[in-house]
Amino acid sequence: MERHLHIFLLVVGLRNSINNMLFSIIIPVKSINDYVRETVPYIQALTGHEWELFIIPNNVEENEWPEDERISIIDSGRVGPADKRDLGAQKVSGDILVFLDDDSYPESNILEVANEYFAEPNIIAVGGPGITPPSDGYWQRVSGAVFLSKFTGGAPERYVPVGKSIEMDDWPSVNLMVRREVFLSVGGFDCQYWPGDDTFLCLKLNKTGKKLIYEPKMVVWHHRRAGLILHLKQVGAFGLHRGFFAKKYPETSFRIKYFIPSIFTMFFVISLFYLLMPDIIKVTINIGWVLYISALIIGVFEVLKYENLSVALVSLIFVFLTHLYYGANFMFGYFAKSKLVSTLR
Repeated sequence: MERHLHIFLLVVGLRNSINNMLFSIIIPVKSINDYVRETVPYIQALTGHEWELFIIPNNVEENEWPEDERISIIDSGRVGPADKRDLGAQKVSGDILVFLDDDSYPESNILEVANEYFAEPNIIAVGGPGITPPSDGYWQRVSGAVFLSKFTGGAPERYVPVGKSIEMDDWPSVNLMVRREVFLSVGGFDCQYWPGDDTFLCLKLNKTGKKLIYEPKMVVWHHRRAGLILHLKQVGAFGLHRGFFAKKYPETSFRIKYFIPSIFTMFFVISLFYLLMPDIIKVTINIGWVLYISALIIGVFEVLKYENLSVALVSLIFVFLTHLYYGANFMFGYFAKSKLVSTLR
């Protein structure tokens, strides 16, 4: 009888501990901006669990929400996002670290969704999709559409809630939750990479032998880059870091899918000399373009699940240029870069 009572009390204690988890939300930012001002009310509307919010700008700024004691603003100096997140993790008091970007805002239930997983001790991190908000402008939606089909090189599970919850090994910090105890035990982000800081963190989390989970119902809304130039600047940085990581940290980056844009870039350059090629090479080039255009057409139909026809068609221009620019930067990161440091300072 006493043994059964002891087990019952342990179960009740564990359940209370889980229900009383404190979630610490960390948002790195250069300075308080309109996106952050948009995000805070969504955080204040979170349901199910207690939370605290740490906004980390470069310099000391006035707290625009002094009536809410759960919100803190701490300056970090002119450092990159990884350093800001590490600083926040040292200052907070919660059990779970919630990493968001300054241009994202959460659905009201994400803490409840994540808590179901953190009830399992073997799960140390949970990530979810960052969806393009309906308020984004036309060119932002075109930028977001680039990533919505695997046939055009995207990873749709990162941008729309698709599929079921699965184990994963790499996830962006725009929507990532990690047990604080484990985060600190692996040394946090502790790197100067941007982007790539989240990939580096996930590498260290993977080595713990514990699980990282993708949950499509754990949704945040993530604003996209407005226009082609800003879009290419972002994907170029992605390609550069992924190429560097494929060489230096191949565990999760030396994968064929990351090399495909570079293969296409080389194929495109060869195609420029089509008239000079022997017939057998011309046939190969023709087949290559048929396959590529077929993938683009399939990609359009995939994008049409989420966007209108105009956005889907115009996104093809972005997709083509994304492949070239990402591919070129990937090769530069893989072959030329011996060191990669964030320039966001």
